[in-house]
Parts: sequence; structure tokens; C-alpha cells
Amino acid sequence: MDLEGEIRSQPIKKDSWKTLLTLAYQSLGVVYGDLSTSPLYVYKSTFAEDITHSDTNEEIYGVLSFVFWTLTLVPLLKYVFIVLRADDNGEGGTFALYSLLCRHARVSALPNCQLADEELSEYTKDGAESHDGNIVWRLKSTLEKHKVLQRLLLVLALIGTCMVIGDGVLTPAISVFSAVSGLELSMSKEHHRYVEVPVACIILVFLFALQHYGTHRKTQRGGWMSLGGILLCITGSEAMFADLGHFSQLSIKIAFTCMVYPSLILAYMGQAAYLSKHHAIESHYRIGFYVSVPEKIRWPVLGIAILAAVVGSQAIITGTFSIIKQCSALGCFPRVKIVHTSSKIHGQIYIPEINWTLMLLCLAVTIGFRDTKRMGNAAGLAVITVMLVTTCLMSLVIVLCWHRSIFLAICFIFFFGSIEALYFSASLIKFREGAWVPIALSFIFLIVMYVWHYGTLKKYEFDVQNKVSINWLLSLGPSLGIVRVKGIGLIHTELVSGIPAIFSHFVTNLPAFHQVVVFLCIKSVPVPHVRPGERFLVGRVGPREYRLYRCIARYGYRDVQKDENELETDLVCSIAEFIRSEGPAYDVGTEDVVNDEKMTVVGTSSSNVEGIRVCEDDGNVGEMAGTSELREINSPKRVRKRVRFVVPKSPQIDVDAREELRELMDAREAGMAFIMGHSYMRAKKGSSLTKKVVINLGYDFLRRNFREPTFALNIPYASTLEVGMVYHV
Repeated sequence: MDLEGEIRSQPIKKDSWKTLLTLAYQSLGVVYGDLSTSPLYVYKSTFAEDITHSDTNEEIYGVLSFVFWTLTLVPLLKYVFIVLRADDNGEGGTFALYSLLCRHARVSALPNCQLADEELSEYTKDGAESHDGNIVWRLKSTLEKHKVLQRLLLVLALIGTCMVIGDGVLTPAISVFSAVSGLELSMSKEHHRYVEVPVACIILVFLFALQHYGTHRKTQRGGWMSLGGILLCITGSEAMFADLGHFSQLSIKIAFTCMVYPSLILAYMGQAAYLSKHHAIESHYRIGFYVSVPEKIRWPVLGIAILAAVVGSQAIITGTFSIIKQCSALGCFPRVKIVHTSSKIHGQIYIPEINWTLMLLCLAVTIGFRDTKRMGNAAGLAVITVMLVTTCLMSLVIVLCWHRSIFLAICFIFFFGSIEALYFSASLIKFREGAWVPIALSFIFLIVMYVWHYGTLKKYEFDVQNKVSINWLLSLGPSLGIVRVKGIGLIHTELVSGIPAIFSHFVTNLPAFHQVVVFLCIKSVPVPHVRPGERFLVGRVGPREYRLYRCIARYGYRDVQKDENELETDLVCSIAEFIRSEGPAYDVGTEDVVNDEKMTVVGTSSSNVEGIRVCEDDGNVGEMAGTSELREINSPKRVRKRVRFVVPKSPQIDVDAREELRELMDAREAGMAFIMGHSYMRAKKGSSLTKKVVINLGYDFLRRNFREPTFALNIPYASTLEVGMVYHV
């Protein structure tokens, strides 16, 4: 079952208000979980040390004013009314913006992009033309010509991604810790100190263990530094954009403008009203959410707050899984195990390695800090950095993708950038008081991402430079100079053209190879989803009698890759459909073979209902044998499982194509083997010390300690043969 394609093939009706209201209701927990729990700790963090509560209440009203205008300008105006419109075919987040820019300006980090990818349905380049067309063209050409600018754009996107991962560590810690801080009003300060941290840690362990189921007065410098606490009122704003793929623009707008925004304003106004009437507060730690809750309902509110913190934290953790999957698909993160926790809900994934790493880091932050002040400083810097990255990328999207005036983009980055820069400076000044944590975490993840991307790029460049000439293949003849045995040999390669070096390395060392050879490339494209009907590109390598094919399986950065059984079936079906649709007129000369490979778009077996289907059984064919609209090409009787091609009644298939289909069936019955290159990368002689460290130590360490390609691609170990090669890059 093609889960992603099935879901994308059933779009939500725009005129269905019932569906919109249902999605808006569902988004309250998933999208706004973090944003809605911020009243638990905003006032407490703001009045921690930098400013104090006086009898005039000017500080309280000043903080409330800042909170009101921050919530109005950033989440409401910026995200709800502007940023949400910059979706990538319904998907949001940092990489969605980067993906849009990659398609409109050809600055993709993916090395094996093809012109055929631009013909995908979701590879759209809409938007009205700008009056400043010359300026837009110059900006676009500048980005495409200078590799340094492309790397800077990639680094900017990676920084935003790393800060989101850091937020996945800090948000659960501060949300849960702030929720359980209500215990301080029910026990002495001495007892509370020893109870709060263990309870928070237990809840955090429980949270991560469940993941696999799926402006007024300014008080000078002190007031400026307190902005780091006020900043926490907009934590979770980025989640509105990042989780866009699970809902829709209109549903999120309805939920925020009609429910979340007025509720948050009322909550902050209520806290400010209570604090303005109660000046006799024993110490700063009692300025918080729970002090304004009546004592009779304090325990129920505590329970609700903990549950809300868990829901909000789970949304952030799930978003972290999603963005790491996107990074991995675009070659910017090592291969990890991805478990799809739901067969119905799109995007529900679980990554065990990342989950337990986040849990350990979250526990370390909770135990190490033990107060919301330093946690808030850390979380605030992570949040505002992501917002700054979004503002920078959005300014480029406005010009390059929407084709609007460059003056509009400058106004956008100046207005929102100045607000966020103010908060960023207030957070950065708290570097020694907790703000160093997201910087340290982001630096580590950034190094990992860039080392892996650099190594992957160098590996691909080596493959391109060392691919075998097609003339060498033609000189061997149809038998390739070796014995051709029954079966299908799938040679996994990152190349979309040419013959990989591992093939020549294999056939020159072993005297036999399979009857049918398929050069298989499973690649990602800079779109969120690839429709099932456009999944494969199939073509020949060499003349027909060589029985060599190239199959390129294309996936979007949010697509679900198939398991081995589905992949094998779809591959065989796509090749068979290519043979049938090729027709009798196919006659390729040597010059055509050398110069180009003609590729045909073929869909998956489930999407191409009028195409060839594969039927595997134990000999009982009664059900389908009587179908009048279908004809069968049967392979010779065998004891093993039978494989049959069920083909449409018309058009007629010529004799050569029938024979080729019969050979393909025989090969499928004999079995399928995956031949993969096991590369050992080393920096070549004369390389700089930095390159040697990155390749010989960094990339090699990541390759050895993360998942192998066979696991990441759902390839069975029993059918895999690895060919070792040393890459000197």
C-alpha cells in the first residue's frame, strides 16, 4: 500500500466546513499544545531577576502590553496571515521554504536532480510576475552562479533545523517542569525542592516511552533583559507552520484567530489582574500561573496542566522526528530507522535513536537546571533563532517564488526582523544563564549534518567521475562476456545515468551475472510528495537483447518508502509496463545509446489499474483465468511459486515484447538479488587537514554508527550482496 500517495490522492474539499472545523479542533492539541502552555511560565520567567514587581503595577502592565503586541504581531500577523501562505504543496516548515527556493532558483543540495523531475505534478512554479522582473532575474542568477551563496542558504536552513531539534529537547523540559511547579504551593519550599525534579523526570520518561505508539514602560537594561521571558509567550508559533501538512491553512487560521489567540490574551490579562491586586508575594518563585488559581480547584488544574504539557511536548517531539526525516531524505542527516506508527494518519512517524537521545538530553537539562528561568533562557533563544531563519527565507520566497516586489520583501524582513532581533539580543545576553544550551546542541547537530552532506556529495562526485563508459558495455556483447544465469540483479546506485563502477568491478571479478539486470536508483526530489502515477522512470541501458534496464524510484521528502515486497512487485510491474508500452517501433542505434537514455514515466501497480499486473500464486488461477478483458502470459510450470503477468487486452503486444516479458517472468520466479556498493571513503593524497578529518574521521564515524543503506531502504539482508570499494575523494 502506497500510504502517502493514497492519502494525497484524497484531498480535503475546500467547501467542507464540517471538515474544516474538525481539523481546526484537532489542531488545538497538536499545533497549539506548546503555545497554549506558555502562560504556565511567562510571568514567572519575566520577573525572575531582571525586573521586580512594584506597587504601581507599571511593570505588570508593561509586560502584559509586550505580551499582547508580541502575540498579535508574530503568531497572528506574521505566521497566520503571511507565512502560512508559503506552503510547499500543503507542507510547512523550514525545509518547505528551502524546497520552494530550490525549485525556483535551482539551488538544490541534491546532486542527482534531473530535468524530468521538473515535470512532476507537485513541482509547480506558480505566482504572478513581478514588476521588478530584472531585479528578480539578477537575484536568481546570482544564487545559481555562486556556490558559496548556495552553501550559505543550506547552512541557514540547517541552522533553523538544528534549533528546531534543540527546541525538541528544551520545550518538553520547561513545559513539564512548569506544570509540576504547582506543587510548590501545596508543600514547604524544602520538600518541594526534592519532589519537583523527580516528578518532572518521571513524566518526561513516560512521555518519551510512549512516542513509539505514535509594550509599555521600559525599565532600562533590566526591562530589556526581561524580554527573554516575554519571548516565551510565542513558543510554538513555528509549530503552526511546521505542522501545516497535517491540517490545512484555513483550519489553522480558524483555530488560532477564533480560539487560541483570544484565550491566550484572556489568560495573560487574568494573571496580570491578579498580580496587580496582590503585592504581598513572598518570593519571586510564587509569581506564576498557579498563584492565581483558587485553592479549591488547584489540584484539578495541576492535573490538566500536566496533561496539556505532555500533549504539547509530544507535538514538538513528533515535529522533530518529521524534520529529521526530511533532512535524511535530502541527504543532510545520516540514515536512521523510521517507524510509521499509523497506516491512516499522514506523517505519524517514530525514530527510536532520536527519541532516546532527546529523552537523555531532556533529562540532563531538567536535572542540571532545576528552574524555569534558565530553561526559559535556553528555549527562548532556540525559538527566536528559528523565527529569524524563517523571516530570512520568507523574504527570498516573496521575491523568487511569489514574484512580488523586492521592496515588499525588504519591508517584511525589516519589520519582523527588527522585532525578532530585539528578542534575539535579549536572549543572547543570557548566554551564561542557560542560553548556551541550544547553541551547543545546534552546533553539534550542524556539524553532523554538514559532515554527512559533504561526504555524501563527495561520494556522488566520485561515482560520476568513475562511471563506466557505455562503449565498454557494448563491446562485451549481449552476454556481457560472462554467463547469464536466471534471476534479476538489482544494482543499487545513486547515478541517474551511466553505469556505476561497482558493476564493472563485479563482472570483472566474477564469471556470472543475472539474466536481467536493473540499475536501481532510489532518490529524493525537492517536493513533499510524488504521486504514485509518477513514481518510476524506466528506460533501457543498451540494446534490447542486453536485457539491461534503468529504474529510478522518486520519493518526496515526506513520502513513505515501500517495504521490500511492495518495492519488488512495483519494480517488476514498472519494467513490464515499459516493455509493453515501448511498442514494436523501438530500434536504437549505437549513437543513440551512447548519447542518451530514453526514460518513460511509469506509475506504481496500485495506481496504474489499466497496466500490467503481477500475480503470484501456488498454481490456483481459477479466479482470474476466466476474466474476458484480460489475457495472461504464463511462465513454464514450476514447483516454486508461479509468477504471471496479467496484461490489458489491447493494444496487441509484438512477438519480441512477449518474449521479453516471458524472460522477465522467468527471472522473477528465479529470484531477485540486491547488489549494493559498500564504500570506504578516504581523502585522497594532497587533501587539506580539514578534509582528512571530515572524511577519514567524521564521515567514517557516522557511516559506521548509523543505519546501513540496506536497512534504510527496506532491503532484505538475505537477498543482498555488497561489493566493497575504496573511494578516494
